[in-house]
Amino acid sequence: MSGGVLMQAFVYLAAAVIAVPLARRLGLGSALGYLLAGVVIGPHVIGWVGAEGEDVMHFAEYGVVLMLFLVGLELDPGKLWRLRTPIIGMGGLQVSITAVVFALLGMVFGLDWQSALAAGLILSLSSTAIVLQTMEERGWSRTPSGRNSFSVLLFQDIAVIPILALMPLLALPGTGPAVAAAHGLAQADRPGWLQALLVFAVVAGIALAGRYLTRPLFQYVARTRSQEVLIATSLMLVVAITLLMNYIGLSPALGTFIAGVVLADSEFRHELESNI
Repeated sequence: MSGGVLMQAFVYLAAAVIAVPLARRLGLGSALGYLLAGVVIGPHVIGWVGAEGEDVMHFAEYGVVLMLFLVGLELDPGKLWRLRTPIIGMGGLQVSITAVVFALLGMVFGLDWQSALAAGLILSLSSTAIVLQTMEERGWSRTPSGRNSFSVLLFQDIAVIPILALMPLLALPGTGPAVAAAHGLAQADRPGWLQALLVFAVVAGIALAGRYLTRPLFQYVARTRSQEVLIATSLMLVVAITLLMNYIGLSPALGTFIAGVVLADSEFRHELESNI
C-alpha cells in the first residue's frame, strides 16, 4: 500500500479504533481485538499493510519489553516470597504436566525425545502480556483465581531461564549451530554447555548489577535534577539489557522483567514507573 508512513500509521490506528471496542463489546478483550485487526489488515487478508511488518514487529516487541519491565517493578522480593507456595506449587505443576503431556504426544507422532521434550516445554508457556492485560480489563487481578493465575504466569517467566539454557543441550547433533547461523544468531559457534553457562551468567549478572550498580547510577543522575536525563537513563537501562539478551539469544522481555524485579525495592521505583 502506498502513501508513506503517515498513511500506514492511519491504517494501524483506524484498525485499532474499530476493532478493539468491537472486541471488548463481544467480550473478547482488547488484546484479541488488536490481534484480529492485524490479521484483517495484514498481507494475507486485505493487504493494506505488510511490507513494513518486520519494522513494526520490532517496535511492538519493544513495547512488550517495557511492559514486562513495569510488571517486574511491581514485584518486590517480599511479595515474591509470600507467593512462593502457589508460584512453585501451581506453576511448577502446570509447566511440568503440560510439558510432559505434549512431549508424550510428540513421541506418539514420531518425534525423537529431544524434539518432543523441546516442543513440550515451549507449549507449556503462555503470553504473560496478553493474559495480564485480559485479567486487568475484566477485574480478575485481585481475585483468588486471578492471583493463582498470576502465580502460574510468574513461574512460567522464571522457568524460561532454565528452559532456554536446556535448549542447546537438546539440539540434535549438527542442527543447533546450523539453525543459529541461518538466523544470524551470535551463539552459532558456541557448544551447548557454553551457551547454557552463558545464560546463567548473564541472568546472574543482571541481578547483581541491578542491585549494586543501578542505585548509585540513579543517585548520580538524580543530583542533576534533570527529568530528561532521568528518562534517558531509564530507557538506556532497558535498551542495554535488550542488547545483552539479544547477544546471548534470550528474550529481551525476560531480561528486563528480571531487572524490574531487582529494582522493585529501589527508592527510584516509582520514578522509573512514571518515566517508562
